[in-house]
Amino acid sequence: MKTQLEEIRKAALESIDSCGTKEQIEEARIKYLGKKGELTSILKQMGKLSANEKPIIGKLANEIRADIDNKISEKNAQIKKAALQSRLNDEAIDVTMPAKEPEVGHKHPLSTVLDEIKEIFIGMGFDIAEGPEVEYDYYNFEALNIPKDHPARDTQDTFYVDENIVLRTQTSPVQIRFMENHKPPFRMIAPGRVFRSDAVDATHSPLFHQIEGLVVDKNVSMADLKGTLEAFAKRLYGENTKIRLRPHHFPFTEPSCEIDVSCFKCGGKGCPMCKGEGWIEILGGGMVHPKVLKNGVVNPDEYSGFAFGIGLERLVMFRFNIDDMRLLYENDLRFLGQF
Repeated sequence: MKTQLEEIRKAALESIDSCGTKEQIEEARIKYLGKKGELTSILKQMGKLSANEKPIIGKLANEIRADIDNKISEKNAQIKKAALQSRLNDEAIDVTMPAKEPEVGHKHPLSTVLDEIKEIFIGMGFDIAEGPEVEYDYYNFEALNIPKDHPARDTQDTFYVDENIVLRTQTSPVQIRFMENHKPPFRMIAPGRVFRSDAVDATHSPLFHQIEGLVVDKNVSMADLKGTLEAFAKRLYGENTKIRLRPHHFPFTEPSCEIDVSCFKCGGKGCPMCKGEGWIEILGGGMVHPKVLKNGVVNPDEYSGFAFGIGLERLVMFRFNIDDMRLLYENDLRFLGQF
């Protein structure tokens, strides 16, 4: 029996040593150490041994089992190490190969045009001002000479948080806050998001962007407003651009006007973009109403000013010939990748 055990040890160690995969090692383990394995079969015959022989054979059998287990562990470790080395060799990085150029994003068309507008007005000495999007009714309406019974206050047009707080419907409240905290003379623009209770379609959205402009100084006139906006239009659309002022009404300016630019696509000859008129409306403005100056803690007897409001989406749609405002907000990379 001792001879048989030694033969099993030798055969098992040689068999395991020749294995090349974990599956083969497992087959060898079952063959020699399994319930029906060769070592187990020998040990089942120990009952025939004398009392003196049993301890000797039992000790030898345990040594052989331990040797086989150690060989199995050693061989598994070798196979694992070899597999890791093979994987490292296969996945090695060639640092001399050219790198893949990462895909870099770019500005959204709204940001592109807004940054251009900021640069134009900063170049004319304007400051950039900001204000809260959740605004008091006073700053959004009353201080801008919009009384309680004005249609613009209707819930059909305004998002009310409560009776005294609204989502601002324009960036004009920023001009009141700016006047309260700055002494004239000053020039500022206030770009930002505004909210109107509009149904979503190709030209309307409950969220859009405005750029409010305000200049307050002594002896400011409509001629200053026209000159400023003409310089702005030429910088934005080219030196051949012309503007025209049409009478209009806004509660916070008097006199008020709407400003058109000559169509930058057809040069004023008439085309589908300008609907054959040769002109495109881009903003509204006028001289700041004396009541609004008073509400901003500015003496209307000493100072005058002009204000204007620009719709950013309108400028972007004209600039890039976009016919549906919704495209600017849907985050469709197929669309945004064109700019």
